[in-house]
Amino acid sequence: MILTPAGLEGLRSQLIVSCQAYPGEPMRDPRTTGQVAASAVIGGAAAIRVQGLADVQFTRTAVEVPVIGLWKDGHDGVFITPTLRHALAVANAGAHVVAIDGTRRERPDGLSLAETVAGIHAESQALVMADCGSFDDAVAAVEAGADLIGTTLAGYTGERTKTDGPDLELLERIASAGLGKPLIAEGRIHTPAQARLALDAGAFAVVVGTAITHPASITGWFKGAMHA
Repeated sequence: MILTPAGLEGLRSQLIVSCQAYPGEPMRDPRTTGQVAASAVIGGAAAIRVQGLADVQFTRTAVEVPVIGLWKDGHDGVFITPTLRHALAVANAGAHVVAIDGTRRERPDGLSLAETVAGIHAESQALVMADCGSFDDAVAAVEAGADLIGTTLAGYTGERTKTDGPDLELLERIASAGLGKPLIAEGRIHTPAQARLALDAGAFAVVVGTAITHPASITGWFKGAMHA
């Protein structure tokens, strides 16, 4: 299956589930990622977002919905699929969409965002999702040729205050600007009500990760509430 920009219409108003586990955790296994992804699809996920080359490969065999892939390398600065080399590796692993850092910060390989997006489009059939941290990032990402823009990094780049839930103000501002690309709400969406608010704010689709696929965090929320 090749996902085209026109094919993204099938994700409108849908839920995308991010299936990721952190290094050292019991669930940090590509086979487990694929199983969790398949379970999410049974529940109604229209697409899956996963981190790591093996995770992309296993998930592609486990589900028949679009897979958004990324490669986290490092922990600070630009680390979400930070270079063209990382991006092409994710595409070659089978991702229908490659998620990359879509901020205006300098990239480790010295390429501009536009050069990175162009390289992905030229060397693969994957679409590009730009993970942005601000309104200016979103504008720049669209100008750079990204196929989708996300609010993934809102609150993590120093341009915006980190909100307790999704950054609805940012979503509304980007949506009202009419940038012409699907706007994906991602980041700190912890309840079904917040997912609905993200759609109401203008999101094309909504990504939920931790609240669905990270048992350690979910357990901590319940325990914390019980002993507050």
